[in-house]
Amino acid sequence: MSVEVNVNELTFEMTKKLKFYLSKLVEHEGSDLHIKTGTTIRGRINGEIVPFTKEALSHADGLTLAKELLRSRFGELVEKKNIDFTFKLNDDYRFRVNMFFQVDGVSAVFRTIPMVLPTVESLHLPPIINTLSDLSRGLILVTGPTGSGKTTTLASIINRINKTQRKHIITIEDPVEFIYQDEACIVNQRAIGQDALTFSDALRAALREDPDVILVGEMRDLETIETAIHAAETGHLVLSTLHTIDAKETVGRIIGMFPGNEQNRIKMSLSSVLQGVIAQRLVKTVNHGRTAAVEILVKNARIESQILEGRESEIPDALKEGKEVYKTQTFDQSLLNLYAEGRISRDEALKSATSRNDLTMALDFYDADKSQKEIRKSESATNIKELQTYDKDIISLKK
Repeated sequence: MSVEVNVNELTFEMTKKLKFYLSKLVEHEGSDLHIKTGTTIRGRINGEIVPFTKEALSHADGLTLAKELLRSRFGELVEKKNIDFTFKLNDDYRFRVNMFFQVDGVSAVFRTIPMVLPTVESLHLPPIINTLSDLSRGLILVTGPTGSGKTTTLASIINRINKTQRKHIITIEDPVEFIYQDEACIVNQRAIGQDALTFSDALRAALREDPDVILVGEMRDLETIETAIHAAETGHLVLSTLHTIDAKETVGRIIGMFPGNEQNRIKMSLSSVLQGVIAQRLVKTVNHGRTAAVEILVKNARIESQILEGRESEIPDALKEGKEVYKTQTFDQSLLNLYAEGRISRDEALKSATSRNDLTMALDFYDADKSQKEIRKSESATNIKELQTYDKDIISLKK
């Protein structure tokens, strides 16, 4: 296969078709467009894959699309067999793209990135995240499975800092997704591959670039994790992501990545610098959209002691019991809140629960309490009506 691309020979007809499908995805508020050689083009809308075409993409058209989008980088795709880049549809939408080879030819997934920067309020996230955004040092982690909205939550934090503080922000991403314009802050964004070799290399360099806030798109390896912790220890605010399901697993994963003889040292460092964990799961709403159920860890003396002493299994209890004072919460508490607000159904809450039995009991208690309040409200209204009738009768008799 020739890796040389002659741009003059390209008609960009495939790119025009791509833009049509991406516009259709945006119109239906979808999150991802899937293009695969040998089958139909499909989109993910409200969490489900739906067909966009009836005809399959041919092998030749898949290669042509790759050449039109990558041009001089097509050779990199051929060499590495996959490549990350961004694609701009218009002034309102960009897409994070992963293009790769599979047995039938070229495939690609386009993840929607709105150009309008999100806020904590627009994402309906807990207000305590604004408080975490105002910290001047420490480590804040956003965790969850792929596609759970981690990058969007991080963007809301960076957006707030950029608007409200006078600082230097450095982001290290693969690839760069949300684009920030300098407002109150200076924002330098570096893409792995294009502007930096690796996360760990870019993070080490960032420490020499007078940063106040460092965003590391993902803590992929031991070196990056250790450098991030060191950066937080030396007075920087470090934001990053991990593919862990909750706060307890996040702490355990970080400590477990280090050799046994290093773990006590890491426990001490992590207990000192970890300021917050925002763990997310996307759940379906009653209006067929999606929203984030969020577990929140906020550093306090109890959490710090649990990390230091290796008692991370006790973290969920600390989060549950710290809701009123520290604004922490477990996933199940978040799901209960979403149900109480009428945003998700009981079945959806139970399907996404960490402890289905515990959440069932909490939902039953909430429903019973709500029913009793409605009964008391109804009785009160009836009593008021009876009193009003009685007063009218008395007035009538006096006349």
